[in-house]
Amino acid sequence: MSTVVRLATASRTAPKLALLGTGVVGSAFVARYQRLQDRALPLPALAWLANSRALHACEGAAQQALDNARLATAGNDAVPPWAEGEALRAGDIVVDATASDSVADRHAEWLSRGVHVVTANKLGIGGALARAQAIGRARTESGARYGDAATVGAGLPLLRSLRALVAGGDRIHRVEGVLSGSLAWLFNHYDGMRAFSGFVRQARQGGYTEPDPRVDLSGEDVRRKLLILARAAGLPLQSEDVRVDSLVPADLAALPLSDLDSALVHLDAPLAARFKDAYRNGARLRFLGRFDAERASVGLQALPLDHPLCGGGGTDNRVAIYSDRYPEQPLVVQGPGAGAEVTAAALLDDVLAISGRA
Repeated sequence: MSTVVRLATASRTAPKLALLGTGVVGSAFVARYQRLQDRALPLPALAWLANSRALHACEGAAQQALDNARLATAGNDAVPPWAEGEALRAGDIVVDATASDSVADRHAEWLSRGVHVVTANKLGIGGALARAQAIGRARTESGARYGDAATVGAGLPLLRSLRALVAGGDRIHRVEGVLSGSLAWLFNHYDGMRAFSGFVRQARQGGYTEPDPRVDLSGEDVRRKLLILARAAGLPLQSEDVRVDSLVPADLAALPLSDLDSALVHLDAPLAARFKDAYRNGARLRFLGRFDAERASVGLQALPLDHPLCGGGGTDNRVAIYSDRYPEQPLVVQGPGAGAEVTAAALLDDVLAISGRA
């Protein structure tokens, strides 16, 4: 029997909340949702949650629904659970805690129907420009809100600050920053004496990187975040407009995941050479995303010790915004930029902001 629950004909009056994604972030979302409920915060009822295999009604027992969804296997007559978004009505809130391109492709359609979207999925506004523009049009035309604070900086007041500057008439000259919590951790710990591959293994074991750390080391995640920031600043950048210098050699990129661990040593010599050059020049290595009106880039940079982006520690993101208002000394936003708990908190902050205005 299929585990999919068909909700389209359900009788509902109050706005509902739905969660897509039951992985690390989705699980943290449910745990925080329940803690906030215990504190009597004005949250909408969590009606259902889904992953790529199943959809489960919560019926007041979100943790049980989460456990069931994570264990479920889809039946033969199952439909993709996120397609049950057809059950969503104007005023409802759908939370996208996936990294799915097909889910991101539904954002504009949901918004056009008046359904609010809260997302940690960067593929909506950090993927294809046409999709990002469709999301912008849909939210403007319908009045539905798009909560995207979790897409960059795990909820740091970064997008909000950038948009506030633009709305106030400030012109953005340049934005640059450490936008990856996993790469921040790596270059905050790498000392040039021990093998870089060992730090990569440690970061993977600690959950700081994706299961395949090449996703982080390639710079693709930073490219998407940079696109989100650039578009928020008014620059309609395409993905191909961003030059990305990957840390992953071609031979390492081509390997199957099962062969990756033993081949990580291919990272060691190039990173040791770059660390040595930076050290000799009194600089530190930082993996940066950067854009201005003329160019955008992602890659490893050697920065002087007094550079605004050399501070921070752990998985901190650190972003500098230069503008008419901040021409020489930038506005710097810093804080934890990775982790399921801070991402879940950012998602729920947006849910509360939307439900409080409903």
